[in-house]
Amino acid sequence: MSPPTPPSPAKKPAATAPAADAARLLAEHVRQLHTCQKCPNMLKPVVSGGPVLSRVMLVGQAPGDKEPILGRPFAWTAGKTLFRWFQEAAGMSETMFRQRIYMAAVCRCFPGKKPTGGDRVPDPEEIANCGTWMRRELELLKPALVLPVGKLGIQQFLPAEKLDLLIGRQFTVQKAGQTFTVIPLPHPSGASPWHRMEPGKTLLRQALALVVAHPAFQELLREPDPAPPGGGQKALPLWPTNR
Repeated sequence: MSPPTPPSPAKKPAATAPAADAARLLAEHVRQLHTCQKCPNMLKPVVSGGPVLSRVMLVGQAPGDKEPILGRPFAWTAGKTLFRWFQEAAGMSETMFRQRIYMAAVCRCFPGKKPTGGDRVPDPEEIANCGTWMRRELELLKPALVLPVGKLGIQQFLPAEKLDLLIGRQFTVQKAGQTFTVIPLPHPSGASPWHRMEPGKTLLRQALALVVAHPAFQELLREPDPAPPGGGQKALPLWPTNR
């Protein structure tokens, strides 16, 4: 008598139910974000990095005048510097960064120009209005690591201090019912010399080393990046369920 045929191993689901639910909720959140009309003095359209389900979250300040045209955050010269930092520190390309890290901001619309020149700083009401979107993102993503960029971004998570006292350090922060690591970064704008001179250069290197060593960032670096069948964008990363 022939031995019984062993059962075929069960196929591993592509994503657990909680992760699939989170992906659906995040996609709906981003769709609603693009319809926001809370701030009449902000210039549309809303700029978003898309519904990237990730344990790592970047929080910029506000889009400039080029980002609404190009349709993505950090799309111009400051972005080139930001992505160069991560390429040099971690071997992470701009494409990989955009696919694996959720890109948020204090405000998601271009504030416009000041009469005297330069971009207008969002007012407290605009920051509070857009803060409701970021709070919801923290609840949905439950990030392990948040990277605020620039003074305005940093101030949403840490008390206002000189950059010398904040960059190159990591902090444990509680916000929106979540607890996560915050590693602040200077703004990569060419208008700011801070990150190009000491002590900024050394503190920036220290900050990037902390980012790269963080377990959540290491997870992103270990993720496979296969070419999707038939071309197209790779699947967005999902966090493990045993967090």
